[in-house]
Amino acid sequence: MRTQIRAVTSSWRNQTLAVRVIRLWLGVTWIYGGWDKATDPGFLGKTSSTSISKQLTGYSTSSPLGFLFRHMIERSTAIGIMVMVLEFAIGIATLLWIAPTTTAFVGFMMSVGLWIAVTWHVKPYFLGSDTAYAVLWLAYFLTLVGKRRKIDISLDRRGAIRLAGVGIASIAAMFLGRGLAKTVAPTSTTTGAKSAKQLIKLADFPVGNNYEFATADGQPAIVFRTKNGVFAYSQICTHQGCTVPYSTADKALICPCHGATFDPFNGAKVLAGPANTPLSSIKVAISGAWVVLV
Repeated sequence: MRTQIRAVTSSWRNQTLAVRVIRLWLGVTWIYGGWDKATDPGFLGKTSSTSISKQLTGYSTSSPLGFLFRHMIERSTAIGIMVMVLEFAIGIATLLWIAPTTTAFVGFMMSVGLWIAVTWHVKPYFLGSDTAYAVLWLAYFLTLVGKRRKIDISLDRRGAIRLAGVGIASIAAMFLGRGLAKTVAPTSTTTGAKSAKQLIKLADFPVGNNYEFATADGQPAIVFRTKNGVFAYSQICTHQGCTVPYSTADKALICPCHGATFDPFNGAKVLAGPANTPLSSIKVAISGAWVVLV
């Protein structure tokens, strides 16, 4: 333990002030990123705007590698857990000087991945933070590499133990954050509503629009308003349970996982894809100035 403490202290002391600033910023930011996700009660869910499932669904349509994200949606919970643990591990390892060169390269690759997934379409490019973090990680990585012509990634017994310790600490931090998230989870079961039954005011919901919400059991759903009234469906695909968003261009609900397509204006009938049954209908009605669950 004393040897490791001396190694960490020495690593900070031997680096220039500029490199220390970069290292501290990256390490703290990655730990904060993992903590922010771990303490978000909706991150591993299906309905929150911050859920990993919703994010992957968005990436599947906006990223140049959308086909990869489409395959991840049905495994969103596992992907979310992996992202949290990885962010904690990168941050902790960076601050504690554990496999620093490898960690810096992994941080660089993660930032590049986030750029392709999240901020690919941000213009001008400097408004997207992921490219800036990618450059920071690359600069830090190149500083650590220095004049070496090759990078030795082999681990001795002590190094393997330290890496295992980082993994255990990362998983423990994730569980701690998830435990705290339960105490701050919102009690409301609908999005944008004043009560459990009220969904959205008619004044905010003109004819021709649609509105996503969550049912009492947390199921993602969508309501449409036409000149004939309002109607709603579950957004859980009847094929393999992925969340089905509405495509305005196609005027259809299209599953990003396997392409099942449903017609919301004809009882959510299956138009194409592997699904065999329509989406489940949800009873809604207009009551006074509100659209409500029945």
